[in-house]
Amino acid sequence: MTTLPDRDQRDLPTLRGSIPPLRAWLKTFLIGLCMGSADGVPGVSGGTIALIAGVYERLIAAITAVTPARLVRLLRALTPLDGGFAPRRALAELLEIDVWFLLSLVAGVGVAVVVVTHIVTVASQRTPALLFGFFFGLIAASALVLLRGLSIETPLQAAAGVVGFLVAFLVSGISTGGDGTGGSLLIVFVAGMVGVSAMILPGISGSLLLVILGQYTRMTRALSEFIDALIALATGGSADDVTATAVPVVTFIVGGLVGLFTIARAVRRALDYNRQATLAFLVALVVGALRAPVVKVGEEVGFSTDVLVAFAAAAVVGAVILLALDWYAVDLDLDKV
Repeated sequence: MTTLPDRDQRDLPTLRGSIPPLRAWLKTFLIGLCMGSADGVPGVSGGTIALIAGVYERLIAAITAVTPARLVRLLRALTPLDGGFAPRRALAELLEIDVWFLLSLVAGVGVAVVVVTHIVTVASQRTPALLFGFFFGLIAASALVLLRGLSIETPLQAAAGVVGFLVAFLVSGISTGGDGTGGSLLIVFVAGMVGVSAMILPGISGSLLLVILGQYTRMTRALSEFIDALIALATGGSADDVTATAVPVVTFIVGGLVGLFTIARAVRRALDYNRQATLAFLVALVVGALRAPVVKVGEEVGFSTDVLVAFAAAAVVGAVILLALDWYAVDLDLDKV
């Protein structure tokens, strides 16, 4: 006679049967590359790319499926605490959060972020006027696109917009000392919470919020230095360099994980409670953030005629790219957030 545990075990998925085909892996990885490239620059949202690619709802479902209860069940299945080690039961819990999809997507995002980060680090050192002018154009065009889909109908919505603008305008004007390295690890942790949680919201750029917080240049340089230290370690370099450069990166990642499962959920609840007021606040953040690239150029090189021309030309290029993206996503509206 078959016992209940035996029947349960037979019904559980197997590793081989759960792995998707290579084509599905590659498709998700490419979407992740696009999302990571978008997340790596202010003004463009990885969430927007996910929405355009048709995986946004799947992504949100996977993230919201990660609950404390499910994590406890997963840990119990991986330890002797609940009748012994049960890998198939652990796999079943992982499949509930769409683990293969998340792994391939995160891999694509990670590769893109590393590449974009290296490009941004080099550009911030060699051509800051062009870099931040490009960012200004991305942010300005993003603000125009978002404002087009926003309607202010009540005093509360107007007040939320004013508050959002003032917060972004004031915070993005705070000097970071010009080198992009200022601030404690607590600020890095908070930046990770805010930035990563915003990256999954269509229309709201997580990198833009890092610019507002004065941590964008710092974190791009920190990640680039960490990758360089890892490469050097593989060729006989010092492990101390890896440890030293890993501290801000790990702090940011931990903050990002906390934000992903707290702030992101809070924002979605706010959207459910009062969608228009919340969107007014978020869109106003984008508008107020237009000050940030200007401040950064002023800190890095100062403004002259040549700098202004380079800044304006790069801004036009950034705006055209963002508007072209919007052209191919003409069905994207804020009600889908």
